[in-house]
Amino acid sequence: MKIYYVYVIRSLKDCKFYTGYTIDIENRLKKHNDGKVPSTCSRKPFELVYFEGCYNEKDALHREKYLKTTYGKRYIKNRLKNFLI
Repeated sequence: MKIYYVYVIRSLKDCKFYTGYTIDIENRLKKHNDGKVPSTCSRKPFELVYFEGCYNEKDALHREKYLKTTYGKRYIKNRLKNFLI
């Protein structure tokens, strides 16, 4: 059974977050840090700050979309409150 990961990475350059989903979280983080993802290549390096696993791709995509909303961004900031200090 595949696990789809919804992840949040933070740019060490501008401290902004990027949210996505993948089935191989380590490889995806490496691609972000190697500059192979066009939407993030100018903001590298990144660190993984949060992830969730889903058994269904549609559930992962739905969660990714939610985390990109204002409410989702608030959720992440509250969830990582102690980490972000």
